[in-house]
Amino acid sequence: MAIRRLGQVLVDLGFITDDQLEMLREQKQARSGDMLGQIAISMGLINEDQLIQALGEQLGMKTVSLASVALDANVISLMTEEMANNYKIIPISLDKENNELTIAMANPQNLYICDELRNFLGYNINPLVAIESEINKALDKYYTPGSESVESIIAALESDEDLSNIAKAAAAAEGAFNITDMEQLADAAPVRKLLNMVILMAIRDRASDIHFEPFENEFKIRIRADGQLYELVPPPRHLAFAITTRIKVMANLDIAERRLPQDGRIELSVGGNPVDLRVSVLPTLFGESVVMRVLDRSVVMLDLEKIGMDTDILNNFRSIMNRPNGIVLVTGPTGSGKTTTLYAALSEMNSIEEKLITTEDPVEYDIDGIVQIPIDSSIGNTFAQCLRSILRQDPDRILVGEIRDLETAEIAIQAALTGHMVFSTLHTNDAPSTITRLRDMGIPPFLITATLEAVLAQRLVRRICSECKEETMPNTGLLADMDMTPDDVLGKKFYRGRGCAICNNTGLKGRTGLYEFLIINDRIRDLINQGSSTEKLRDIALQAGLTPLRKSGLAKVFAGETTLEEVVRETVAE
Repeated sequence: MAIRRLGQVLVDLGFITDDQLEMLREQKQARSGDMLGQIAISMGLINEDQLIQALGEQLGMKTVSLASVALDANVISLMTEEMANNYKIIPISLDKENNELTIAMANPQNLYICDELRNFLGYNINPLVAIESEINKALDKYYTPGSESVESIIAALESDEDLSNIAKAAAAAEGAFNITDMEQLADAAPVRKLLNMVILMAIRDRASDIHFEPFENEFKIRIRADGQLYELVPPPRHLAFAITTRIKVMANLDIAERRLPQDGRIELSVGGNPVDLRVSVLPTLFGESVVMRVLDRSVVMLDLEKIGMDTDILNNFRSIMNRPNGIVLVTGPTGSGKTTTLYAALSEMNSIEEKLITTEDPVEYDIDGIVQIPIDSSIGNTFAQCLRSILRQDPDRILVGEIRDLETAEIAIQAALTGHMVFSTLHTNDAPSTITRLRDMGIPPFLITATLEAVLAQRLVRRICSECKEETMPNTGLLADMDMTPDDVLGKKFYRGRGCAICNNTGLKGRTGLYEFLIINDRIRDLINQGSSTEKLRDIALQAGLTPLRKSGLAKVFAGETTLEEVVRETVAE
């Protein structure tokens, strides 16, 4: 049965008239984004009690008055202060027999909240509707801002003797495991809270990876954000087993298997946005090392306009990628943003007139309208094997996640020769050396010249934090590294980030790309056929207008986007 609109429910309950409802609708159109109920309260047409009653009636949910409910501190402690404040909810009671947590929420229309809490907390959620002002009073009363942190949760873990004893016994066990104890460890509230806080913190900081690393005398938790690793306060060493077991439970992995690598995934929804966590578990000398790759579509810029390309390079890249056939390669080290650039290109070309197919290891982000195929070498579904089948699917444009061997390269070339546009990646230091790499793989020069259209080399550098950006003097040592003197930069301005709470006192927040775009023209094709060296190819490319990565970085330094330190760290001298 269709849910009645809130305005009609208010009329049916006798709280407002039809004329007042019409006024509310006009106000809602004028105040885009505001909820109708809040507009009605601000206009004095209804009070909070009436709004809650109407929301409960509309959604078929029970209401609760928090002022008349005695809240249990143990139930309150099941949820972190950050989570309670983010979702505007208060835990009321826990039914252990049915594994059901009853909560009061101020925004019952946000149905995704219950799904997110179920994923994070592991309980079935029974939501009740409460007045927002009562929710806020309860949040102020039971959750002191900043009172709960990774440090405080770890302190609680250390003081929990029962949990410590079980964890120590399970970690020391060899061969035979008590599954009941392992499940009890994974379900322990402090372990859940710590893991939830770390995951939410990583997502909030736009981290790409979360590392859980066991060593002989410590257990480290590190987060990679903007390409750099930051260490959190380490939990007690004996709880490493409890934390990795909890992760394995969330990822549906075998908790009794501690000798073999395992891979899994955790699907979450945070703030209504789907977040995919790819989990890799690897046995080490001192326990299992776990790395979670955070794939959050909401923070990925799948837009060529927003990844930091210079206007001239962007226009040339668009011109090349819209050609009917050929090969375009994006090169750079792991983590340099190659896949994001190709996703952005595919998203731009994604139209009803084009058939786009990708083959990736793994598929990181799903894009509507594009056929995406995951690689699985364990069953023989390699890039080469998959690419053969793709050619029978009548594609217009193909993305091959990576050209790893001669076989894949040869099939990609055949695809380009038969009228397809092929995009792929390689691991090389710059654009000209890509041609040498293809020759070293065993591809004849005449096939390279017949199919290769362009090579885009790229790096990622961290941006200066916009909140604490300030002018600074250039370091003479860094200028020397850039083969420059103080006279070369007279009149130029340099900036840095002073460090603030927004950027975790690093002075840097977010990343942008440096790009080097080599278009394969007739002169370069002649050099390829002649077997010319990388240096010769680079010289001719520079004469043709190639902007090297380091020069691209220097332009961003002068534009106040990044620092000399970042450019020196990510690029090499010509």
